[in-house]
Amino acid sequence: MSTPRFFADDAEIAHVGEGLLARTLPRAKWTHEAHLAATCWLLRMRPDIDADAEIAGIISGYNLAAGGVNDDHHGYHDTITRCFLAGARAHFAGRPNGEPLVDSVNALLTTPAGARDWPLRFYSGKRLFSVQARRGFIAPDRAPLP
Repeated sequence: MSTPRFFADDAEIAHVGEGLLARTLPRAKWTHEAHLAATCWLLRMRPDIDADAEIAGIISGYNLAAGGVNDDHHGYHDTITRCFLAGARAHFAGRPNGEPLVDSVNALLTTPAGARDWPLRFYSGKRLFSVQARRGFIAPDRAPLP
């Protein structure tokens, strides 16, 4: 597992989350860690947003605004996103109430659920990297999600 890039404070995480929603976050800042931080920020700080219903549109819209595409091979991947969303929820369930967001996010980045290859615990590579999995959520074929 590579060493994650940690966040300095809650404000840095909010900057990523707000930049995602506003579609202004520089593309170079949209890292694996930023994906997880934005997901955590949405879950904890934006209860007005139904992450399950809106995450596909949020990330797909950001990708297009940042000059990317969402097609069968690039851009938004629904199954991976929803896998990490499940992991973030499970992570928060085990964290202390009132914990600073930066502590929760940085802790997540050090766990298996924060690793880039975490979805492969639940999915075979063939299933996870299929066009069907990119375009919509598909159930895991190795183990149930948390």
